Amino acid sequence: MMSDDLARLLDFDRTHLWHPYASMTQPPPVNLVTSAEGTRIRLQDGTELIDAVSSWWCMPFGHNPPEIIRAIQEQSASFSQVMFAGFTHRPAIQLGEALLEVCPPELSRIFYADTGSIAVECAMKMAVQYQYARGREKRCRLAALRGAYHGDTTGAMAVSEPEGMHRIFHGIMAGHFFAPQPQCEFGQAWQDDDFEPMENLLEKHQDEIAAVIVEPIFQGGNAMRFYHPEYLRRLSLECSKYEILLISDEIATGFGRTGRFFAGEYAGIVPDIMCLSKALTGGTIPLAAVLARESVASCISAASPGEFMHGPTYMANPLACAAGCAALHLFKTFDWADRVQSIEKQLRLELASCCTLENVKALRVLGAIAVLELRELPSYQRMQEIVMSTGVWIRPFDHWLYTMPPFITAPAEISRICNALRLAAQ
Repeated sequence: MMSDDLARLLDFDRTHLWHPYASMTQPPPVNLVTSAEGTRIRLQDGTELIDAVSSWWCMPFGHNPPEIIRAIQEQSASFSQVMFAGFTHRPAIQLGEALLEVCPPELSRIFYADTGSIAVECAMKMAVQYQYARGREKRCRLAALRGAYHGDTTGAMAVSEPEGMHRIFHGIMAGHFFAPQPQCEFGQAWQDDDFEPMENLLEKHQDEIAAVIVEPIFQGGNAMRFYHPEYLRRLSLECSKYEILLISDEIATGFGRTGRFFAGEYAGIVPDIMCLSKALTGGTIPLAAVLARESVASCISAASPGEFMHGPTYMANPLACAAGCAALHLFKTFDWADRVQSIEKQLRLELASCCTLENVKALRVLGAIAVLELRELPSYQRMQEIVMSTGVWIRPFDHWLYTMPPFITAPAEISRICNALRLAAQ
């Protein structure tokens, strides 16, 4: 029986708290969390759920990794926040050093931000200000891919799929250029004509485009599919040809999720600007970083107004930077590549039978990502029943049922995740 206090809390939540992508008048079911550790989320009634989506893809080491929590606690004993204008601090510097150890050496200039969406906003502004500094004021638009998802803030929405989840906000978004979604999937034979639409778009609008922004290899929230690395290679060459910057949004794909530390490694390319977030702090606290080539930073800094025009209040938050340092140290000491490879093999094997289900249109697996594209998505109520009966937290959206488990997820837990996905796909 539900206690009076628990009933009061849930009633307040239902009446006053607006959850993401949810209705206030017909809110979906919510579960009251009391603690979380490793792969498990514990609810008020003692139920434990395996977090099969890494709490929106950001927790490679699971919940509350001791090393990261300890780093946050130790930093909080000194100071938890200080403006980054006019000050610096050890965690920001040390995180920068750690990032340069794992990122392409060409990306040597680091701008910290709050979240992934804000990192995308910064990258877009950086590209436009770079072209402005070069005397190309008309190059103030971006090119992107159909099926893209880059975030929920206004600028990020404007370079995401125009007919996707943000289509009702067209009136407040800038107009950008979109090339068709790549059709050659990861692992298929490359077809030269797949890149032709983007090639033609860049040639036609080269004097208007400041940069192209892409999610490398894996398109997330508006497509949930993997595309051929050759597309990125061609794109990098074409951008260089027209002196258009290439922005790589590695927010969801970075830090090992696709099987490479950065998904762009599959294509052997280095962008001009790269956006990082989510797993940067092991999913413990918000932080993002925008890395740029020295040529981008020096060009912006050499021309009027002589400074990059952006400055988030919580930029380089010391607690977040300390968490980032600890997370990057864990990546050095934990064999994430072996675990991701093992997870991929198991997902491929145990989800293969889903392809015979009438409701399943496609199965896609790469690294620690598995996506089932469905003809019809289960209702919120049906998903809640599956979650509680299997003890696995999965949250589908649109027509996609997926898992992106923490890299520490054990084989037996992966099997439970696959079982829950099969049930939900029927």
